[in-house]
Amino acid sequence: MCPLSELSIPVPWGEIKARVWGPDDGYPVLCLHGWADNCGSFNTLIPLLPKECRYVALDQAGHGLSSHRPPGVFYSFPLYVADILRVVNGLQWTKFSIISHSMGGNVGGMFSALYPEMVDALILLDAAGFLPLDSAELSKVMKEGIHEMLQYENKTEEKKRVYTYEKAVERLMTANPTLSDQSVDILLERGLTPVEGGFVFSRDMRLNFKNIVRLTLEQSLAMQSRIEASVLVVLADKGLSAKHELKHIFTVLQGYRDRNHSVVTVPGDHHVHLSNPELVAPLVSDFLQTKVLSQRLSAM
Repeated sequence: MCPLSELSIPVPWGEIKARVWGPDDGYPVLCLHGWADNCGSFNTLIPLLPKECRYVALDQAGHGLSSHRPPGVFYSFPLYVADILRVVNGLQWTKFSIISHSMGGNVGGMFSALYPEMVDALILLDAAGFLPLDSAELSKVMKEGIHEMLQYENKTEEKKRVYTYEKAVERLMTANPTLSDQSVDILLERGLTPVEGGFVFSRDMRLNFKNIVRLTLEQSLAMQSRIEASVLVVLADKGLSAKHELKHIFTVLQGYRDRNHSVVTVPGDHHVHLSNPELVAPLVSDFLQTKVLSQRLSAM
């Protein structure tokens, strides 16, 4: 299943770009990539998923080919949620499923909690849907994020560093040492912009700043309780679940189990859905078939 087309959804500050697979009348599935990635993150997985779905994989704001947020605007989960609403309104989707990875999972989890009537199924790939922060840390993180933004704004105009393709590969591999060579090339396809003398990374440098809008564990669990969609969590054994400092994540994961949702683990690293999609695809396909597609057929 090859991508059918590129899609552009207008937003007040520019456009959200996306890549589309599947038939026009297919069951709608929105795909949300992780931090500093782009929609190429789903290039290897989507072709292995049910052919009767229409998959729209976004470059989220500030990533890939999508417009950067306006000057002075922070990147935060609620703003990404608002972007999703803009996109699905533009697509005229009223009910759909979400496949999301890492940061995209936090956006997908929050969207599913705020708009539970719109989401049939939520699939979280090496993500828990929420990233709780100790309440004692909130003020520190907010202050750091504000300081980073103002420091950035006070700099004189700063040009992005220009890389050769090989040096860009090296930089991405340094940040994500578990990525395969093929995965790096896929992410850089939309992650680089050609300029005189080489390439610059297309993502907004402000993505590196602390996210100043965070939830406590109590708030995360309250939001989680609002999700009406069927949930599948696919963890990588060398990914999120191996990071023991994320102590609250295990409480969130237990919350899914307590509500009879599925939490499974596969061998691999944080980008297993991209590097080894054959390990993830059967779980996602079966979930979509069981929780969404078969129920649609029986309702017809």
